[in-house]
Amino acid sequence: MKNAFLHEPATKKALAEFILHTDKLSLGPECFAFERQFATYQQSHEAVLFNSGGSANLALIQSLKNLDLLKDGSKIGFSALTWSTNVMPSVKTLNVMSDNLLERLESEPLDALFLTNALGFTGDLAHIRTICREHDVILIEDNCESLGTELLEGKAGNFGLAATFSFFVAHHMSTIEGGMVTTNNQELAEMLRIVRANGWDRNLDTSQQTMIRSKFGVENEFDAKYTFYDLGYNIRPTEITGFLGQYQLQFLEENIAIREKNYLYLEQEIKENPELVTPEHDHLTRLSNFAIPILCKTPALREKYVTRFSSAGIEVRPVIAGNIQRQPFYPKYVRTVFDLPGTEFIHTCGFYCGNYPELSADDLKIIRSCIKK
Repeated sequence: MKNAFLHEPATKKALAEFILHTDKLSLGPECFAFERQFATYQQSHEAVLFNSGGSANLALIQSLKNLDLLKDGSKIGFSALTWSTNVMPSVKTLNVMSDNLLERLESEPLDALFLTNALGFTGDLAHIRTICREHDVILIEDNCESLGTELLEGKAGNFGLAATFSFFVAHHMSTIEGGMVTTNNQELAEMLRIVRANGWDRNLDTSQQTMIRSKFGVENEFDAKYTFYDLGYNIRPTEITGFLGQYQLQFLEENIAIREKNYLYLEQEIKENPELVTPEHDHLTRLSNFAIPILCKTPALREKYVTRFSSAGIEVRPVIAGNIQRQPFYPKYVRTVFDLPGTEFIHTCGFYCGNYPELSADDLKIIRSCIKK
């Protein structure tokens, strides 16, 4: 990324004015306003803001446990091509597809499925949602890299019980650090707000506070100050996060449109190169691309193209964490290892480079020249 924000000079000027004139920087009205605006954008009933996308993932899993929707020993499936904080994809889409899920369910009954919508792409989410309902599997989405991607059946992030989003630098919109959980389930949203703030009720509305205090016999405001109703953390955002979220939200549609245009321009060259595999996205009506995946047909070809990109001064990275089963932390906590040829192919043959609105025509030409056979 060249900048932390889209329209960075104007954003920094507005942020400086906000800091100079605001009376409060801890969680408050700016955060709550951003939650309402983001929920409207995502077409979700509830949105709960956190200090990072990783915290949003943590709070979501903890909330599901607090509500007894998940328990110790519950089996949670997740995309093998994923971020470390999420812990079955196919090569063609970079994502879990419904047939991958059905295959896994034959041998491993699941209580929940945590999908990663990678790099702006998704699997066939409507079919996955149907399978999850039929098998009583809780579906949640990590939509941190696919904000704005749409399918015929709706926006990515709206297919399960809840979804998480990230506003870290280089994502579709930046609050420097920040994350969000969206859901249509009011009980879950209430628990998310409890988990976000140490386990107490300070960020619940008056009616919710009255109900939970009555349930646990908390008789007055004095005792309520330090009553902890369930397991929680201090993962609250600041008013700076809330302000930046509102300010950057006005540029989100512009950001997505440019990212999609950039990707489709570069994809033309990918399709012409027989040494590369083109990810399929025909099931998407809008591709809110996060980064440009380069899938080479062999590890040797990956070495060739990584060297080419690097020599041109273009930063490249592995495709997220690759096969998550290969990560050093994984065998410490998970005993079962699956044969995942699609994920392994992406791990050994794939990499990506950034896609963002500040890429100039010359930048795109350089990237395209690196893709050419």
